[in-house]
Amino acid sequence: MNNIIVATFYHFTKYESPESLCQPLVEKLSSYNIKGTVLIAHEGINGTLAGSRIGIDSALKDLRSLPNTKGLEHKESHANNMPFFRLKVRLKSEIVSMKVPGVNPLLNVGKYVDPHDWNNLINDPDTIIIDARNNFEVEIGTFEGSINPNTHSFSELPKWLDENQPKMSGKKIAMFCTGGIRCEKATSYLKQKGINEVFHLKGGILQYLKDIPKEESHWKGECFVFDYRVSVKHGLEIGEYELCYACRWPLSSIDRLSKDFVAGISCSHCINQHTEKQRSRYAERQTQINLSKKRGERHIGANFNAIKKINGYN
Repeated sequence: MNNIIVATFYHFTKYESPESLCQPLVEKLSSYNIKGTVLIAHEGINGTLAGSRIGIDSALKDLRSLPNTKGLEHKESHANNMPFFRLKVRLKSEIVSMKVPGVNPLLNVGKYVDPHDWNNLINDPDTIIIDARNNFEVEIGTFEGSINPNTHSFSELPKWLDENQPKMSGKKIAMFCTGGIRCEKATSYLKQKGINEVFHLKGGILQYLKDIPKEESHWKGECFVFDYRVSVKHGLEIGEYELCYACRWPLSSIDRLSKDFVAGISCSHCINQHTEKQRSRYAERQTQINLSKKRGERHIGANFNAIKKINGYN
């Protein structure tokens, strides 16, 4: 139990030829029997990998040997089962997709706040707390008093920040996200817009949940993660959420008691959104999933397509 290490990492740097790094990296990582996704772009590297202790340590050593990547930091949690089906190394235009030219966290970024200092910052009445994640993530957990921009993708956040910039005048802006990478760009964007008192949670929600005891925490709920665990809670223990395979919305144990919830077919978020043909297809997929469970196997369709699509946050 909990014997699989899950390492999450990102590092903003400058790769002159990121395309030349992909194939050698996938060959090295493949030899360690690890799985997950690594994104490489001109602006740096971002990813999550899972495997044995020795496999993850070897992978991190290789990642830090990439040009200008020695300072790469990572966060670790655990999983009972392998949370990914394959290893992927992908070339991207951005390692987190904001779609705003010129935003460069290497040149300008908000002030990092250690998790142990975060409560004091967000308790300040002059602080505006902004959740930089997408709506479905905010729904299952967030910090007390934070604002939900109601975005469906990270690339929608700049527009929301522009529309709400007048409200930020004379205030401290505290931003947070899952692991920190989205806040790197979001705080850099605000700094370019002339907002100077900008802060972000170092290491993101994951570091906070790991470092801060539950009894001292201002976090409410669970934190969505982009793998088959779906969510984690304080101490980075695996959470209770599961995905609706039909609409990809995270569902709590209470959500799964709804009359609209039919495993693999519908939930209260999508009950009226699918055709009979789609529902029939989902039902057949669920039958195959149930048969796989009886054989003690994991069906590749169970969460694969849902997680693959929901990973579009970046």
